[in-house]
Amino acid sequence: MASFRNILRTIPRNAAFTSTHTRMTLPRTTWAALAQSNIRAPWPTHSFSTGSASLTKKGRPGPGQGFQVNFVLQDGEEISVQAHEGESLLDVAWANDIDIEGACEASLACSTCHLILDEDSYGKLEEPTDEENDMLDLAFGLTDTSRLGCQVLMNKDMDGIIAKIPTMTRNAQA
Repeated sequence: MASFRNILRTIPRNAAFTSTHTRMTLPRTTWAALAQSNIRAPWPTHSFSTGSASLTKKGRPGPGQGFQVNFVLQDGEEISVQAHEGESLLDVAWANDIDIEGACEASLACSTCHLILDEDSYGKLEEPTDEENDMLDLAFGLTDTSRLGCQVLMNKDMDGIIAKIPTMTRNAQA
C-alpha cells in the first residue's frame, strides 16, 4: 500500500491549488491512488467553504412556504420565487435558474451579483460593510439602492423584496 508521502510525491510541482471550496486540481491518477488507500491526512481535516450556505437539501419552498423574492430581469420580465430564511439572493437566483453570475461564488471578491433593490427593502437592511462597498464601486450601473446579492440574506422583513438585475455586469475582481 502506498504511503501518504509517496502519493504526495506523485503530485506535479505545477499542480493547481484553488481556494474555491477548498478544492485541489490534481491528476486523476493521484486522486485515484488517494481514494483507493486508507491513508488519511496527518493533520486534522475540516470542511470549509467561502461560498454561501447550500440549502439544496431542503428543496425549494412552495408558494406561501417561504419568503417571496421578485426578480426583475434585464428585459423587464418579472419572476417571483420563494426563498428560505437565511438564504442569500444569489443562492435564490441560482436555485431558480435566474441568470446572475456570482463569479467569486459569494466570497465578496467581485461585483457580478450586483442587484438594484427597491427602496423599501433597501431601507430594512443593515448598511453594507466596507468590503461590500469596495466591490460595489466596481459594479456597472451603481445606484443608491445597489447591493451584492451574496450579502443580502432573506428573512421575514425582506419578504416581497424586489431585486432588479442590471443590464450589464463588470467582472473586475479585487
